[in-house]
Amino acid sequence: MAKKKPVSADISKHVLVSKHKKLNETEVKELLDKHKISAYQLPSISFKDPMSIHLNLEVGDIIKINRQSEVTGKYNYYRRVVG
Repeated sequence: MAKKKPVSADISKHVLVSKHKKLNETEVKELLDKHKISAYQLPSISFKDPMSIHLNLEVGDIIKINRQSEVTGKYNYYRRVVG
């Protein structure tokens, strides 16, 4: 596995970066049960992604991203961390 380098700036504070949150086990179970899916059916995000590094995410973690759209307003998007 490639070594992760620390991110030098707090990228989560940038105006164009949506809010990211790691889900706990209960939240993951509720999400998967609600939508009747497995974690492998979620879109993926690399563990090398700057936000993955910033949040200290590990392969297998699930994150919730709060996105803003002029058309649909606020909505949640979920991703699974992959290696």
